[in-house]
Amino acid sequence: MMETSFTLLQRVNAQDWLHIDGELCHKGFSHLENMLTTEECNNLKALYSCDPLYRSTIDMSKYRFGEGTYRYFRYPLPDIVNQLRTIIYPFLVPTANKFVREMQTGTEYPQDHGGLLGYCHQAGQQRPTPLILKYEKGGYNTLHQDLYGDIYFPFQVVLFLSQPNEDFGGGEFVMTEQRPRAQSKVEVLQPRRGDVLIFTTNYRPVKGNRGYYRVAMRHGVSRVKWGERVTVGIIFHDAK
Repeated sequence: MMETSFTLLQRVNAQDWLHIDGELCHKGFSHLENMLTTEECNNLKALYSCDPLYRSTIDMSKYRFGEGTYRYFRYPLPDIVNQLRTIIYPFLVPTANKFVREMQTGTEYPQDHGGLLGYCHQAGQQRPTPLILKYEKGGYNTLHQDLYGDIYFPFQVVLFLSQPNEDFGGGEFVMTEQRPRAQSKVEVLQPRRGDVLIFTTNYRPVKGNRGYYRVAMRHGVSRVKWGERVTVGIIFHDAK
């Protein structure tokens, strides 16, 4: 188990990014255990009630997205969210650019996160996308993709702040993979408090007999049976 007394930068640097690359390429997600301390998780959860931090609050039932609420942070982002967004991004760029080449989707991604935000802002995507999500009993989130505009990064991150079977029951993280002319494949995960999940935002390439083809990925949350489930989502691109 990783020593969580290490700084965030040390914890991110200590990950096996070659292994993570392999998992993202072959499964579309990678589960990193024990990345955040309990104190960091509790501090992030406490931010939910701090209204000045947010640019908007979404009631999921109003838009038929599910049951629960999420809040988009405004700039400047909370320090730990900003750090993770900035620190993790460069480690994902090689895999992201591999996706670009294999799916032939256009321009490769810049090496630093500031470069990506520059592209977003030039395209009119200037609103921050990191968010905090809270589900109580009966809460859930329908399958979706977090794109927000024409420019998007192919991976995003979820920070799990609550302990399953202690803070809440149910509320599993669900991903589907839709291959052409095939039934959907489903992954159901229940990361623990302090874990981080990196997963595909939109498509991932899969090698076929005639080269690579695109597989659509979607994610959501199953219904919470009891308690309260809180997560933070880190999306690397900005929104229109």
